[in-house]
Amino acid sequence: MTKNIEVCGLTVVHEDMVKKIKSVLPKEECLYDLAEFFKIFGDSTRIKIIFSLYNSEMCVCDLAEVIGVSQSGISHQLRLLKQMKVVKYRKEGRVVYYSLDDDHIYEILKAGFAHICHI
Repeated sequence: MTKNIEVCGLTVVHEDMVKKIKSVLPKEECLYDLAEFFKIFGDSTRIKIIFSLYNSEMCVCDLAEVIGVSQSGISHQLRLLKQMKVVKYRKEGRVVYYSLDDDHIYEILKAGFAHICHI
């Protein structure tokens, strides 16, 4: 079953609307950075890490156990999440604990689940 997309029957450019929207579009650099940020949510392992860290600060060993991925796999994902300022860390002796950088990260996931799961 194919869904048809409705399109205009003729080409008309509404100059006022085009000008208005172009004036409020974010800068290209910001759009690029936003697209890169949302790529972080394109991996289920990273989403599991984010959910885990929303509930508790954790070390790599604990995250690996919870998620069922090797410590090196978790470390790789944490490195990406840290680069995108999704997670932060603190050291306590020789143990490194990770947590979400701020609550906005979880709110983004929650909004995504609400959309997908119709919560």
